[in-house]
Amino acid sequence: MKPLSTFRVAASVSLLALFFQLSATPSQAFAAVANPDGALAQEPSGFGPLDPTPPSGITVEEVIKKFGERESAFAKARDNYTFRQSVKVDTISDDTNRPDGEYQQVTDITFNDDGKREEHVVFAPQNTLERVLMTPADFDEIEHRLPFILTTEDQPKYDITYLGRQHVDELDTYVFNATPKVMEKKQHYFQGKIWVDQHDLQIVLINGKTVPQDTRRGHEDLQPPFTTYYGQVDGKYWFPIYTKAEGNLHFAAQDGALSQDVHMRNVVKYTDYKQFHATSRIIYNGEDITNNKAPDDKNKPAAQPTSPH
Repeated sequence: MKPLSTFRVAASVSLLALFFQLSATPSQAFAAVANPDGALAQEPSGFGPLDPTPPSGITVEEVIKKFGERESAFAKARDNYTFRQSVKVDTISDDTNRPDGEYQQVTDITFNDDGKREEHVVFAPQNTLERVLMTPADFDEIEHRLPFILTTEDQPKYDITYLGRQHVDELDTYVFNATPKVMEKKQHYFQGKIWVDQHDLQIVLINGKTVPQDTRRGHEDLQPPFTTYYGQVDGKYWFPIYTKAEGNLHFAAQDGALSQDVHMRNVVKYTDYKQFHATSRIIYNGEDITNNKAPDDKNKPAAQPTSPH
């Protein structure tokens, strides 16, 4: 995000902890999530205590390797699904706590007759944002980092640190911290926490932010911290279903202008996942699971967060 102002201003980001509650049925639902850069003073609803003991019957390194393999397989699988992506970006008034400007777009991700992936905008009302300007970095974040997948191919780019085990509503998870090792020029990365389902060894929740962010005076481009929830699709794939980003973007004063804080609240929903065709086989641990549920899932109930409204 860049400020819309007569003056060009420098910026830095003040993070907000993401204490929001999902509306959900009693069966499965993720609740509030911690600030990615700090510890919680109080555990949010739905989260058990973080147990730092290592996994049982498997090493941390094996967990990281296996969930990387699963993420690689299902990143490929998601490219074979159609879905709807609904984006809403709001600036929030400090006086009313209500939106005073909004960007909204609903896009159907489909395939043409030749099997090539296409995007069709089905709803795009007039953009009423007045205090910030959407930038290419914002659209890149929506496409690549909000629905974050940490594949085997991408794992070498990150320092992945095991934090412990945590019970989140109906799921038992391993919790990791992911930080980019080196930030290459003109590249952006995810930095924050990752929750991996202990059974399926797939990411089911992330909480973090995009790095680096441009805070150079006169060239500011900022994004708030975000949380993405993943839901089980077709009994085997954990795909992103809902993202919420919220934070205060602080723009420092320049050339006599007053400093300004812009409260951002962004929501992205991913709905209506449907498999288009299966021209590729999905292989995990030597087994073709293209048309199967997740391995070893015979006695496991499907724990899935309910998408908030």
